[in-house]
Amino acid sequence: MTEEDHESGTQTIERSETDLDEPKLYKVILLNDDYTTMDFVVAVLEGIFGKSPAEATQIMLQVHHKGAGVCGIYPRQIAEAKIVLVEQKAQSEGHPLRCSMEET
Repeated sequence: MTEEDHESGTQTIERSETDLDEPKLYKVILLNDDYTTMDFVVAVLEGIFGKSPAEATQIMLQVHHKGAGVCGIYPRQIAEAKIVLVEQKAQSEGHPLRCSMEET
């Protein structure tokens, strides 16, 4: 519904409350390779994903032993941005480290 203020020429739009869907969330998954150092993986987890040294080490060991590890769960655009940051940092430092994402 729209109300118009004739003196100022502005309109006020009233919105009814609607249920908004929660954004879909995605897991960012770090993938193991045979070349990226464990120290680099820990640094990425701390720097890009904000993990503590203990959390980063735990995730790094999961990646190393199981082939993949979840770095975090984010809305799609944030997950995509973090993947780009990881891959740019890895490439700039000569590591083949890769990430993927999967809907939760």
